[in-house]
Amino acid sequence: MPRNEPTQVTDGWDGGRSPGRRKAMRYAVPVAVAGVAAATIGLVPAFAGSGSPDLPKISAQDLIAKVAKSDVQQLSGTVRVSTDLGLPSLPGGAGGFGGAQGGGKGGDGASAAPQNKLMELASGAHTLRVAADGPEKQRVSIVDKAAEYSLVHNGNEVWAYDSGSNTAVHSTAPDAGRHGKQHRAPKDLPGGLKDATPQDLAKQALKAAGDTTSVTVDGTAKVAGRDAYQLLIKPKQAASTVGSIRVAVDAANGVPLKFTLTPKSGGAAAIDVGYTNVDFAKPAASTFAFTPPKGAKVVDGDKARAKTPRDHGKDLPSHKDVKGLKKDMGGLNVLGKGWTSIATIKGGGSGLPSGKDQGAGGDAGKFLDSIGEKVHGSFGSGRVFSTRLVNALITDHGTVYVGAVDKQALIDAANAAK
Repeated sequence: MPRNEPTQVTDGWDGGRSPGRRKAMRYAVPVAVAGVAAATIGLVPAFAGSGSPDLPKISAQDLIAKVAKSDVQQLSGTVRVSTDLGLPSLPGGAGGFGGAQGGGKGGDGASAAPQNKLMELASGAHTLRVAADGPEKQRVSIVDKAAEYSLVHNGNEVWAYDSGSNTAVHSTAPDAGRHGKQHRAPKDLPGGLKDATPQDLAKQALKAAGDTTSVTVDGTAKVAGRDAYQLLIKPKQAASTVGSIRVAVDAANGVPLKFTLTPKSGGAAAIDVGYTNVDFAKPAASTFAFTPPKGAKVVDGDKARAKTPRDHGKDLPSHKDVKGLKKDMGGLNVLGKGWTSIATIKGGGSGLPSGKDQGAGGDAGKFLDSIGEKVHGSFGSGRVFSTRLVNALITDHGTVYVGAVDKQALIDAANAAK
């Protein structure tokens, strides 16, 4: 049986997508990858194991098609999770419900809010147990040393449970009660919990296949005890901070088993997603059954979501304030294409405080100077805040430029837009 050899994707190959769809995908994917890296998850190395299995030769085009055609809807397994973006560890419980499932005070269920768990997944190492049985049944559990957090979707019911606080939030799934319509996973789940598997991240990255991207098949591997091909995705644009994305694809069914994003700067992976074990048999029905433990505090998520802003306090901005803020920000715009796309938000004329400012503002300015690099250009001046993957330029006029690009690309974009 011949060994698999690297195969280069021809520029512009898109798996049969229309020109309009190709263009949209090429603009969207790098921004999506940056968003995932900056605000959501990375998974710790799913150990590939020893040896490279002998598999039939396959082209990159055929391997991408195999992933696209894969329709596996039943599985269970363990995912190892870790993120190294060069950011400080984020404390658990940061943020709040955002009005979706309750407030954030007084034991009202905030500890069980999916949005809060997203913050925990933004850095460090984690273990997830996942299970799925079609579009109506999914379960994700984050296993910690001292506690476990579970998110369970079963038909028209959604439960979020935090064992640490013994708090559960119960909600009705979208489309519940609509005759003839299939239940779907809740739309308001944060990306870090909804997309916490290799296949979700891989499908986003594969949409980038086009003239800004090199895609090859780079050998084989054993992942979670299964034979897999390794798909290597590399941006061609020099300004991108993404070095490469490697996706291990199950040779039998096309399911991505491992996703690794390495920054151009080198070192450890910024995002590494993989199964340590996986089973494609139908999970037991009991996997998706949930009953709050005795003594648990149960919060009605539907009622909490239905509350008016007045119920949440008087400190929320008024409709007039929000409208004014949107006007000041000038809206979101995307410059460039492919992996060097830069999202911009126009400021309202006042940027971050300077170290030269006096009083409290001066203290804030000195702190910002210590964590952000001062830069200058024909646009004026500002600060660049950097991670291993995503960089952001905030000008002294308050305009924000952010993307998975290097510092000079942000300065060039600001100069061109002045």
